[in-house]
Amino acid sequence: MFLRLLKIGGRAAVIVPDGVLFGSSKAHKDIRTLLVENHKLDGVISMPSGVFKPYAGVSTAILIFTKTGAGGTDHVWFYDMDADGLSLDDKRQPVEQNDIPDLLRCWQTRNPEQETDRTSKAFFVPKAEIAANNYDLSINRYKEVEYEEVEYEPPKVILQKLRSLEDEIRADLDELERLLG
Repeated sequence: MFLRLLKIGGRAAVIVPDGVLFGSSKAHKDIRTLLVENHKLDGVISMPSGVFKPYAGVSTAILIFTKTGAGGTDHVWFYDMDADGLSLDDKRQPVEQNDIPDLLRCWQTRNPEQETDRTSKAFFVPKAEIAANNYDLSINRYKEVEYEEVEYEPPKVILQKLRSLEDEIRADLDELERLLG
């Protein structure tokens, strides 16, 4: 509907449920393909679930696009918003975490040649990669997550510690029983 209402060169930012970004139905895929191939999809801003509470708790995203009728998408800018300055529960109380100022700064200074780090909050994805991924616009498809390696003690050491704790507990229970007895 937004595409029909816009004139050539018109821009829109539309809030959609996350399912629109990755849904497998023909309608979902067709609208994503249309935005990427026939118009210019400028950006996808992923928002956390709870942004629209208490009315809706579903995760949402903002699709920013320009109606061209002739394509024009080379790269799509993605931003992973974690907080909007309000709690994500039904009360929506002010909190310190707020990505909106950073989001606006990043949008105004975006550059597809510089923003290639897929571990950061904002990055670009080439059109060819989006097409190869069946026009999936979910940020999780493209964002790289850095995992910290965690070292654990060997299982035998952990078992020995558990046995020692159990012995201490048994001794404390025996002492308590002696005091009560």
